Amino acid sequence: MSDLTLYRTLSSEQDTRNLASGLAPMARPGDVIALEGDLGAGKTVFARAFVTALGGGDEVPSPTFTLVQSYDSASGPIHHFDLYRIESPEDTFELGLEELLPDGISLIEWPDRLGPYMPTDHLTIRIIENSSTSRVVEAVGSGDWVHRLDNLKELF
Repeated sequence: MSDLTLYRTLSSEQDTRNLASGLAPMARPGDVIALEGDLGAGKTVFARAFVTALGGGDEVPSPTFTLVQSYDSASGPIHHFDLYRIESPEDTFELGLEELLPDGISLIEWPDRLGPYMPTDHLTIRIIENSSTSRVVEAVGSGDWVHRLDNLKELF
């Protein structure tokens, strides 16, 4: 099955939050959502809105220093990883990533740091700076996410 790619232009942080809030209800335990983009592109803004939309709490700190933050939600656990400081894919084993991925919804910033350990069935949200105030979001669904994204075309 081939991937499905959708694009959307975001004109504000609120647009980013709205997109994340719209996608969140489609996520299921075991899902991996890869968040890609340069520093300051809006990955953490997306993750915070996603966690909040699923009832994971209003306080959603960036896991830049802790590397992982976990939240309880009505949909089950949500794990937010920030792998920016990871130097090799093997370093992710120390985070317990392989145990956490199957039991909850995982949001992974800097997913390229996982190398060969990145699950093949995932949703990639790539945030690309278009100007100082706007972003283009590229959503690439693989595996089961192809069908779910197809049902969410109105968000894009």
